[in-house]
Amino acid sequence: MSFHFRATPLVRRLSLLAAALPLMAGTAFAAEVNLYTTREPKLVEPLLEAFTKDTGIKVNTVFVKDGLLERVRAEGKQSPADVLMTVDIGNLLDLVDGGVTQPVDSAKLKAAIPANLRAADDQWFSLSLRDRVAYVAKDLDIKTFQYEDLADPRWNNKVCIRSGQHPYNTALIAALIAHDGAEATEKWLRGVKANLARPATGGDRDVARDILGGICDIGIANAYYVGRMRNAAEGSDNRRWGDAIRVIRPTFKNAPGTHVNVSGAAVARHAPNRDNAVGLLEYLVSDKAQSLYAQANYEYPVKAGVELDPTVASFGPLQVDALPLTEIARYRKQASELVDRVGFNQ
Repeated sequence: MSFHFRATPLVRRLSLLAAALPLMAGTAFAAEVNLYTTREPKLVEPLLEAFTKDTGIKVNTVFVKDGLLERVRAEGKQSPADVLMTVDIGNLLDLVDGGVTQPVDSAKLKAAIPANLRAADDQWFSLSLRDRVAYVAKDLDIKTFQYEDLADPRWNNKVCIRSGQHPYNTALIAALIAHDGAEATEKWLRGVKANLARPATGGDRDVARDILGGICDIGIANAYYVGRMRNAAEGSDNRRWGDAIRVIRPTFKNAPGTHVNVSGAAVARHAPNRDNAVGLLEYLVSDKAQSLYAQANYEYPVKAGVELDPTVASFGPLQVDALPLTEIARYRKQASELVDRVGFNQ
């Protein structure tokens, strides 16, 4: 069962009631779980269908485009939500800080998910990784890259990137602050801005498009988009863009790992089907589900040893930056302020 919801100030409370009633009516069934998620339906439905097939537990899904925290808080103790699923560490922490989650002490979750990719207090858990990589023109003779290199004058008028205020980039900038300090990161941002071949705008796939078009030679974007592009229909624009680039997984100057963001989930504070909610999270870090993340979404599994999609595997091994995601999230606001201070998007 799926519902689509977009929060608006004028109709929010009526929408909450209307959408919640079908879920509440279904709570008489013991074998069910109610999922609120901001993820695109086509990205999570294969995972949920597999969960139901393997466990017999029905998933009632509400797709929330925006306002997830606001919605659950408004529903309060009567909320039917069992699991809250979203992308970006900042959004996960906002749910925790908003008081709508509860801790889960699960040996299965802890065994599958590295400590730096889950909450120390068991309030949230990463389910898949989104590594922020370098898209490089195929004829460019470089094999390694550091994020700090993007400000090197050798890339003058050769860099493409989306808005500095997009969560993908504010998270990366926050990681640079954590590793290199605010002063060095501001200098880096000014250097990257000076190297831009066009304004910081568009999306990650536009970086590949503009490399193909000769506008730029290099850019920073998420790796999973390359999986989508290279597996698009033969002759399509997306396929041509994906085939025009190589992927290099950068590291930091002072740390060996690649920056990642996550998709993740938490159990709702007032979950009426708590056991099934925990069961769903544990299923999503099983080998089967993690492989589905890799095959269907081209995201990197959070669990080690899971078979990768061939396109993702072609990028080489991923060594994740060991910095805890909570440490990165501490600097999100400062990162956003730096973007504005240097006029990065102007």
